[in-house]
Amino acid sequence: MIEYLQLYDISNLYQPRLSQEVERVVRSGIYLYGNETQAFEKEFAGYCGAEHCYATANGLDALTVILMAYKYMCGWRSGDEVIVSAHTFVATIFAIIRAGMRPVVCDAAPDNYLMDTAALESLITSRTRAIMPVHLYGALCDMEKINAVASAYNLKVIEDAAQAHGAETADGRKAGVLGHAAAFSFYPGKNLGALSDAGAVVTNDSELAETVRIIANYGAHEKYHHVLEGINSRIDEIQAAVLRVKLPYLDKVTARRREIASMYGKGISNDRVVIPYGGNTACSVFHVYPVFCDRRDELKQYLLQNGVKTLIHYPQAPCRQPALREFLGGQTSPVAERICETELSLPINSALTYEEIMTIIELINLYR
Repeated sequence: MIEYLQLYDISNLYQPRLSQEVERVVRSGIYLYGNETQAFEKEFAGYCGAEHCYATANGLDALTVILMAYKYMCGWRSGDEVIVSAHTFVATIFAIIRAGMRPVVCDAAPDNYLMDTAALESLITSRTRAIMPVHLYGALCDMEKINAVASAYNLKVIEDAAQAHGAETADGRKAGVLGHAAAFSFYPGKNLGALSDAGAVVTNDSELAETVRIIANYGAHEKYHHVLEGINSRIDEIQAAVLRVKLPYLDKVTARRREIASMYGKGISNDRVVIPYGGNTACSVFHVYPVFCDRRDELKQYLLQNGVKTLIHYPQAPCRQPALREFLGGQTSPVAERICETELSLPINSALTYEEIMTIIELINLYR
């Protein structure tokens, strides 16, 4: 069976150093906000080309504390609006709700599955405060257009870069510095993944960085001195150490994913199956390799019966999720909903062998 993602095999690529670093942290007796966390924050900020990084417990918290910080800094009110990509994981929407703001979905563009920048201005109201583009599947949204709209209306731009570690523009600027602030996830299955949940806020704004740090530490600027309403969100030392082991290899991981994506793009030839981005592998770090098929569920079952596991990202658009009905009531996203009906994610990771990749390609080409 070809697994969609075998985390044990991925971790083995970093052994024995991964286990050595975990053991070293355990023996140190320091498990929260020690040298590993501070070093990782500095290293990841440097990798992104940013001035500041604060490592959180997960990606949802990273988005939430950015919004909470801006509410305090900018005087935003509960119920103010954030325009957000309609095709995304629900955590993006939950962050807006947790911060007491109202999500307004911007449908996906039919040619790239990302935020439809042509629709942005029509969604702006007197209560709009920010735009939250999601770099889904590892591909960057059109940040030039998004930033132009944001500048014209004095809005903040908050990148959801949970799937876009290392993705960069043509001029070499990475996800994380393409707006005012960005949130990352280091969930184990990510291109840069910890051994548990973890996340980070990245920004060049010193005031925002300090406010985020305070809010994520129970609102305290020093121990037992609480100046803001806060939450508890911080990475632990083991996860920081794991990420420090993996970070130097991230560009190599990206190159391997693009190599596999190129093999898929050149090898898959089936009129029933649409490949992403026209086969262009330069525009994404390919956290996910999505293909699209009108008979998606049938294709998924066919591949499973022939020894290949796949996933769907995502089976339901946020507008269709029962948990979000109260907050997105009346909003629609027909393109995102169509993507959810047809998308299928193929295995793509550094542990895949040449033989496994060719097997997947052959099976798809034989599908009728």
